[in-house]
Amino acid sequence: MTGLQAGLKNRHLTMIAIGGVIGAGLFVGSSSGIATAGPGILLSYALVGTLVVLVMRMLGEMSAANPTSGSFSAHADRALGRWAGFSIGWLYWFFWVVVLAVEATAGATILHSWIPAVPQWGWALIVMLVLTATNLVSVGSYGEFEFWFAGIKVVAIGAFIVVGALAIFGVLPGVHSDKASFGNLSDHGGFLPHGPGAILTGVLLVVFSFMGSEIATLAAGESEDPQRAVTKSTNSIIWRIAVFYLGSILVVVSLVPWNDPTIKEKGSYVAALDSLGIAHAGQIMNFIVLTSVLSCLNSGLYTASRMAFSLGERGDAPKMFARTTSRGVPRTAIIASVLFGFVAVFFNYKFPDSVFLFLVNSSGAVALFVWLVICFSQLRMRKIIQTEAPEKLVVKMWLYPYLTWAAAGVIVFVLGYMLTDTEHDGRETVLLSLLVAAIVLVIAFVKEKVRGGRTAVPADAVTAADEVKAG
Repeated sequence: MTGLQAGLKNRHLTMIAIGGVIGAGLFVGSSSGIATAGPGILLSYALVGTLVVLVMRMLGEMSAANPTSGSFSAHADRALGRWAGFSIGWLYWFFWVVVLAVEATAGATILHSWIPAVPQWGWALIVMLVLTATNLVSVGSYGEFEFWFAGIKVVAIGAFIVVGALAIFGVLPGVHSDKASFGNLSDHGGFLPHGPGAILTGVLLVVFSFMGSEIATLAAGESEDPQRAVTKSTNSIIWRIAVFYLGSILVVVSLVPWNDPTIKEKGSYVAALDSLGIAHAGQIMNFIVLTSVLSCLNSGLYTASRMAFSLGERGDAPKMFARTTSRGVPRTAIIASVLFGFVAVFFNYKFPDSVFLFLVNSSGAVALFVWLVICFSQLRMRKIIQTEAPEKLVVKMWLYPYLTWAAAGVIVFVLGYMLTDTEHDGRETVLLSLLVAAIVLVIAFVKEKVRGGRTAVPADAVTAADEVKAG
């Protein structure tokens, strides 16, 4: 049998959807956001969280009507044109293969600190090889790994919030909770110690930790009941962001004063646990961060390979990317993605401050580009679905088209604001990402010209109208 197979169970999809929101960036990146915006970082997370909820609602509307492994790239292909699907698909692939290198290095650093006999590059290689093998076996093995990785993350953050809340209310025995108080939100220079402008700077620092929310819509194409899976993951994203992001960050800034130097030295979550005098807090958090890193690597490889598979299927990548094994695994797409990941890992060790820094910065704004394309695709796709198969509109974007336009406006504003940010590399990230996007767009238009403007609809994007004609 050729093509992808429905090897993901509903429990896999549920945990992929929950775990996709909790990236390693939440544990690692939140400390710089807290140091920059103080307790006001909660507003930064709330703003980005609201934006992600809106974008996921749009993506849910399109994906519930038409579940496909190419997700937003396939929708853009249909709604905006081949150039859009090609460009955003390759940019997204590029983003995730760079993430593979970042996460492999982060995981290797933790493992090397535990077992120094194995060099750091050796750990990076081992981690990449193990997860490549997992992805090559079957989609079910990817789902099973992700189920447990994500499960550990969810339980860990849930436990952290419960323990922290009990300490804040002074009812947790055996810990040092004298500093823990909601008073920490306002006692050290106020809720916005650096002024309202710091909220926007905080947005720039936290926006990228939300990337991964859309993985469930890509994975839905290989699930037992794609429409139900997409609907469920889209509807549950509000509480997931509220609990895991806002809940855990609220606990951190209530347990520890935002300007406590340990937040930057140890990381926000470790500093919070240390403040309670919990033994081995650093090692506990290192284990949780390692689990998040492995989860991110696992999902990153899966996501990059499925996007490459979809591009191959639509003729926007080599046809070999669309070939699958008897188990429905796109082997070539996985190997190609992981090879680029290995090259990026090599650059990280050999040229960390030049080549690798360029790769990281040039993929940095891709999350915002993806969200913007989703907005414009949904504006067109709603009309297409209403015309051809209105019964497939089981998930609807709220206040269409006004909220869609508002979300697009916010994304453009954030990109514009990043151009003014020289302190946190915002300008460099946007300019380099725009450069890479421009190169991909030129390739897309040249390809379109060579192809003579022929259009093609993805094989897995058959509408109800097409089915009627065929049947």
